[in-house]
Amino acid sequence: QVQLVESGGGLVQPGGSLRLSCAASGNIFSINAMAWYRQAPGQQRERVAIITSGDTTNYADSVKDRFTISRDNAKNTVYLQMNSLKPEDTAVYLCNARIRTIQTMALYNYWGQGTQVTVSS
Repeated sequence: QVQLVESGGGLVQPGGSLRLSCAASGNIFSINAMAWYRQAPGQQRERVAIITSGDTTNYADSVKDRFTISRDNAKNTVYLQMNSLKPEDTAVYLCNARIRTIQTMALYNYWGQGTQVTVSS
């Protein structure tokens, strides 16, 4: 059993910052790529940022130069530092990770439950 638990969402004014965290726990052998997605009401889920096991990163054009993804492999945790937030960043942010489990050694795709980020004055 593997779980991803996000934290750090909330209400912030335009131009403000938030830091999201997502910790993976359970029968983990290794973690490949970790990513953050977001979904606003009535819109499709969008990948915001991804970081590979080798620390290569990639960002959606809409967040480049404002958001930074990082990971702490010792803690099985991925972070998303969000700066210069805009109202259009408002969404539920979901953590995603490709994890190889101890039990089967197979690679599975896991999702967190999501954390709400609201950018409003």
